[in-house]
Amino acid sequence: MSKNTICGLIVAIMTGVGAFAEKPNIILMMADDLGYGDTGFNGNQIIKTPHLDKMAEAGVKLTHFYAGGPVCSPTRGTCLTGRHYYRYGIFSANIGHLPKQEITLARMLKEKGYTTGHFGKWHIGTLSKTHSTKGEKRNPAANFAPPWERDYDRSFVVESSVVTWDPGSKKNPFYDDGVPLPADDESLKGGAARVVVDRAIPFMEQAVNSGTPFLSVIWFNAPHEPIKAGPDYLKMYEGHGEAAHYYGCITELDEQVGRVRTKLREWGVAENTLVFFCSDNGPEGKAAKGKKAGTTSGLRGRKRSLYDGGVRVPALAEWPGKLAAGSTVKTSLSTLDYFPTVAELVGYAMPDDRAIDGQDLLPIITGKTAKREKAIPFRAKGGATLVKDHYKLVLPKGELYDLAKDWSEETNVASAHPERVETMTKELMDYLKAMQKSHAGEDYDDPSYKPVDAWNAFGEGKRKKSKG
Repeated sequence: MSKNTICGLIVAIMTGVGAFAEKPNIILMMADDLGYGDTGFNGNQIIKTPHLDKMAEAGVKLTHFYAGGPVCSPTRGTCLTGRHYYRYGIFSANIGHLPKQEITLARMLKEKGYTTGHFGKWHIGTLSKTHSTKGEKRNPAANFAPPWERDYDRSFVVESSVVTWDPGSKKNPFYDDGVPLPADDESLKGGAARVVVDRAIPFMEQAVNSGTPFLSVIWFNAPHEPIKAGPDYLKMYEGHGEAAHYYGCITELDEQVGRVRTKLREWGVAENTLVFFCSDNGPEGKAAKGKKAGTTSGLRGRKRSLYDGGVRVPALAEWPGKLAAGSTVKTSLSTLDYFPTVAELVGYAMPDDRAIDGQDLLPIITGKTAKREKAIPFRAKGGATLVKDHYKLVLPKGELYDLAKDWSEETNVASAHPERVETMTKELMDYLKAMQKSHAGEDYDDPSYKPVDAWNAFGEGKRKKSKG
């Protein structure tokens, strides 16, 4: 560790959270189906991610960071609410929606004087009452929950994934502040990441020029299917066959991360902006093959799995002058932590006692402590897991893994730790019971609330494979 890094860490520890700006800008960037091993900062030797690598050098690398769920829609809900997705019925991709009764980052920050924007993939509700890219089975009227009705001042979004090059689509259009764009709109030509950032940058610049703090959520489509890279990006990866499309769309995404970081410095607000980057789940496919070339660095499982390959993702945090440059945090963290972290930063007091499943991660990423207080629960059809300390419980099999010693979750140590299995099982089952009560509306003082989908009971049969 360099002398500058050590000095920065000491300053962060000594000054604590109280030294942070009262109203820092917040940027949440997220890739879609990006595997743990798909970035240079996590050791990939093929995919070019120079801008993310620079972000890692300038900020904090989070080596044990979890997406909220094993597919995209659930994770997206956790990012905005700090609450497990089963509490409000987003059981999987393309199921349920973000209820208006949920308190989100956007709602919280608008109350604190922020302007709020959402750009890219939405996927936590339909954008039209009469049409869904997933058809009538998505029940577009009942699941209508667009960002412009969820406390965002500015939005440029698609309901679900679009192709990563020339992303204009008649079936799945971009909605620009609620107005669908035609598929042949010239502004939709080229890289999907650039198309999204083209809208995010003017929003942020306007906020900076007006002296208004902002929340900017930028959710990229890459490298989710349909996967396609532009000609210049394919040239970068000649000789890699169909995988060149996967690699190329990640590099295009990386360039847009760099573009955002450059603009923050040009505007002179980088030191007053907290930026997070992560993926929404592990890589698609049964193995790294063809266009589905994502890797997990040896983690067990892939997308849709509750083993770490499905939920442990590449992640970074950057805040110049506040977070020690080039530092690494190994403590387990989660997208559940975004909401309580920002709430603590801006001094937001919850208006009720509804459960928040995440925790403020600033004491951890500033080096004040390495210990996490809250366990991290996961739930998917047919299974549930709990990460606590450095152990992971897997139900219904009753497996226990020591993540500090067992990167690939190969050695079940349940028989050696029966008391831990018992206490973690009780804690996980208590979580599930609490989630069911939340889903029934007990967290909301609103008699009009009615869950769209029935409670997805633990241990039910297999769900049809999600395309989220």
